[in-house]
Amino acid sequence: MAKLTFLGAAGTVTGSKYLVEAAGKKLLLDCGIFQGSPELSDRNYKPLPVDPKTFDYVVLTHAHLDHTGWLPVLVKDGYHGPIFANPATIDLTALLLKDSAHLQEEDTLHARKGKYSRHANPESLYTSADIDPVLKLMKPMPRSGGFDVSPEFHFTSYDAGHILGASSLELIITENGKKTVVVFSGDIGRYDEPILKDPITPPSKADVLLCESTYGDREHAAGDPAELLATIVNRVVKRGGSIVIPAFAIGRTQMFMYYLRQLEDQQRIPRVPVYVDSPMALSATDLYLKYKEDLDLEFLREDSGGKGDPLNVHEFHLTRSVEESKSINNVKTPCIIVSASGMVSGGRVLHHLAQRLSDARNAVILGGFQAQGTRGRALQDGAKTLSLFGQQVPVCAEIVDMGQFSAHAGKSELLRWLAGLPTAPGQTYLTHGEPEAAQALQAAMQEKFQWKVAVARYLDTVPLG
Repeated sequence: MAKLTFLGAAGTVTGSKYLVEAAGKKLLLDCGIFQGSPELSDRNYKPLPVDPKTFDYVVLTHAHLDHTGWLPVLVKDGYHGPIFANPATIDLTALLLKDSAHLQEEDTLHARKGKYSRHANPESLYTSADIDPVLKLMKPMPRSGGFDVSPEFHFTSYDAGHILGASSLELIITENGKKTVVVFSGDIGRYDEPILKDPITPPSKADVLLCESTYGDREHAAGDPAELLATIVNRVVKRGGSIVIPAFAIGRTQMFMYYLRQLEDQQRIPRVPVYVDSPMALSATDLYLKYKEDLDLEFLREDSGGKGDPLNVHEFHLTRSVEESKSINNVKTPCIIVSASGMVSGGRVLHHLAQRLSDARNAVILGGFQAQGTRGRALQDGAKTLSLFGQQVPVCAEIVDMGQFSAHAGKSELLRWLAGLPTAPGQTYLTHGEPEAAQALQAAMQEKFQWKVAVARYLDTVPLG
């Protein structure tokens, strides 16, 4: 009988890896990195309980590192089969993995020099040299419609609305003449948002459903994101401060740039320098304009309306080198700095926070989910100091939590997506959520739909069908 093992994203929002075994074949759906607490991060350095050399296929739902960032380790550990994804996801994954390797090398170098790692000899999980072997294995699958990975595994892809290329996937497993339908939600996006189309619920009669539960215990705060952002920018600029926005280079950065450009054009905020401290973010933005089949009609009208690039503010500065990034420290007048990572778990944003957190004139905007154990969650929870490069930096800057900019569906949006399924799944497993969120969504689904719903547990193996 077909079976599934939760190798990640069970009891946590990161490390998505689901191993499907059927008809003598092994298929890994997603291959993400764990982020957050030391206990979670340490999982990245442990071998999988099943030898990757025995895997036959990998399929990706989308490009975010918590779904793709462990691929270099998988390949280093002996996987040599195809990695299937749609073209936008392949392009974005290439950007993300190269950037991830580069940042790990930078962070490891800083940790060794500063001697602030909890490891005596800190090592990168992988390096830039490990990326090309992964990219050579990547093979395109359709953005929508059906695709045979093998005689045993047939996929159909549906737009998930989360980031460019993000998909929900229906998998039909054929084993001994029997067909089993498994639906993977992937990460579900927001409804009625600019830039990307709404998520689509697969019209599948699922034997088993895996559904994400990131915001399963809460709704996003009400309020017009543009109006809220305008209020913050005007308030901070008036007091002579700067704004640091920790933002993932794919998705969140484009959303902030879109709203900032709109507000500038409408003269609702002053034109201040905007520094996007990530070469990858600009490349990712170019891909948003390349893969227009993912974009909604309103965004396409603005793109072709003679305004120029709707994702490009008027006083835009891109920093590529470390030296250019450091030069932002010399900017003492109001500015906006957009830099990864979105959960403040690493990357160049740490340098900007080290420079600006202690000044009460400044502000930090948290624009998405902050996982347990991350510095972003510490800021969200009101930390008075933040550990940066072995130093405790006082948090005097204004911390603004703007869930309106999240790329994940809120609780009611998850229930809306689930309600689109034509029949009740035989069994639902909730993944990609912290325990409280998954349990809250489980209770809501049982009350609303009376479905069989369980919260996935790390390393558990369950039957399919």
